[in-house]
Amino acid sequence: MRAYLPSYNLLTPQNLFDALELFAREPGVWKPFAGGTDLMVLLEAGKLAHRNYVNIWNLNELRGIEVTDANVTIGALTTYTEIQSHPVLRAEFPMLCQAASETGGLAIQNRGTLGGNIANASPAADSPPALLVYDAELELVFTSGSRRVPYHGFHTGYKQMNIQSQELLARIRLPRSTKNLTQYYRKVGTRKAQAISKVCFSATANTDGERLVDVRIALGSVAPIPIRCVKTEDALRGQPIEQLSELGRAALTREIVPIDDIRSTANYRIRVSLNLLDDFLSSLR
Repeated sequence: MRAYLPSYNLLTPQNLFDALELFAREPGVWKPFAGGTDLMVLLEAGKLAHRNYVNIWNLNELRGIEVTDANVTIGALTTYTEIQSHPVLRAEFPMLCQAASETGGLAIQNRGTLGGNIANASPAADSPPALLVYDAELELVFTSGSRRVPYHGFHTGYKQMNIQSQELLARIRLPRSTKNLTQYYRKVGTRKAQAISKVCFSATANTDGERLVDVRIALGSVAPIPIRCVKTEDALRGQPIEQLSELGRAALTREIVPIDDIRSTANYRIRVSLNLLDDFLSSLR
């Protein structure tokens, strides 16, 4: 059954402060509506339970990509298309650009936003694994100020996040520390485009030629949230490159907890995750 539009409310504030005042005045009553690429699907299906939204699409304070010597800061309303076209992101953060290019089709990429991909909190989202291994930091704003939180730990449970009802995700900050890293990103779905991931794998590594000096691994669609696999990283760090596969497979098997659902099975997701881990580790030799 399709949704009945008159039962919904959508307000369009003039600026960011007006939007934040609305969230603060009636906490939990209003929720942000950005590109709408996820919410409109629910609306069309008659499954959009929340009724009151604030249109933040025109808030220029949440747009733009700023580059400094230390960081790249991405506005929450930056679209997947804008991410793919930015020269610094393409050169230093190719996994994020690849994730953006594999999210939906061109229409989705022109409308969908990085902030929305985070705030929708789907464990199958394409950009979170890349953001996790890049050690992203989020800036949350509210009427009286702002606070920064590491992206690792932001998702606390299925569709649960470390954000208050009066706060809004404003910016995503990436440290420019990717020089000399091996970067690896793979999305496995039913088809190449317009598919929700069955497994999404992202990793970076640094070696000295013989041992793995440092490694970061994150996966999507294998747990209730996008996960940074810190136990697998600990098992691999400092180990000889030739021994990584056996150590990594054992650790990753214990760390991920995929489920059976309409898109795939838990056994398939485990097998694919281990194969992707092997492929990544093989690229370090």
